[in-house]
Amino acid sequence: MRAVQVERTGGPEVLTLVDLPDPEPGPGQVLVDVAAAGVNFIDTYRRSGVYPLELPAVLGSEGAGRVAALGPGVEGFTVGQPVAWKEAPGSYAEQVLVAAGELVPVPDGLDPTVCAAVLLQGLTAHYLATDTFPVQAGTWALVHAGAGGVGLLLTQVLKRKGAHVLATVSTPAKAELARAAGADEVVGYAQAPAAARDLTGGRGVDVVYDSVGKDTFEASLTALRPRGLVALFGGSSGQVPPFDVQRLNALGSLFLTRPSLGAYTQTRQELLARTDELFGWVAAGEIVVRVGGTYPLADARRAHEDLEGRRTTGKSLLLP
Repeated sequence: MRAVQVERTGGPEVLTLVDLPDPEPGPGQVLVDVAAAGVNFIDTYRRSGVYPLELPAVLGSEGAGRVAALGPGVEGFTVGQPVAWKEAPGSYAEQVLVAAGELVPVPDGLDPTVCAAVLLQGLTAHYLATDTFPVQAGTWALVHAGAGGVGLLLTQVLKRKGAHVLATVSTPAKAELARAAGADEVVGYAQAPAAARDLTGGRGVDVVYDSVGKDTFEASLTALRPRGLVALFGGSSGQVPPFDVQRLNALGSLFLTRPSLGAYTQTRQELLARTDELFGWVAAGEIVVRVGGTYPLADARRAHEDLEGRRTTGKSLLLP
């Protein structure tokens, strides 16, 4: 099978298309023919060495496709069944082995490609709005990178819950996308703290969802009301350097969390509960999934360059 492999850490140039032996499912594993693999910032962190990998390694962790074979002891799935997953190392490939506990069924009528586009980022939006900060009607939320994959989905989830959304973007075209997703106000990144005060009568927003990291972290802190929360769930501009936690005190007893999807899907029951609700929203048309770019496996390098260069909107997919 063809796959995109990393033999050394570095920039997008280290991504190489290679031919590898066809995988065989072991106990508890499912072999899947990949229809689409999600391209995510966590892939760039692994490629660059921010998150260490044992090399050489096939990149990618998210995707959707159809069951090709079942390993010993696997029950509840059938060959040919459409499925999706958020965490299966080696998903940038024509075939991938997925632990049965990570695999979720794709409901009838839903395009597996759409599921690949929504699963990881949609589940992220789900836990951020329902558990990291339980949003209610009237909540004011600042969403950085409002035209990105998570940003567009998170804005829609927040609006479903009755929240008000201030989104940040980098271009007028991205501003239009954020507004179309339901954002009440859209500004440039530098304007976020002032806009947060203006929109809330000087108080500040209740919660900031920050996937950008180094370049927006200061703005995230200063946009908050007293006892507000920053959910720092990514670092597309780089990782936030160490800082004096006394600043949280000085700015009004702020809360800061660095959540991860794994911590919010610790059991299969929790994974399926979130997935069922997410797929239900998509099937009902309550959440619109935007696929901003599709690439063949051979163009994985360009997919990473576009993602890191902030030239993408919505979700990017590799189509084996």
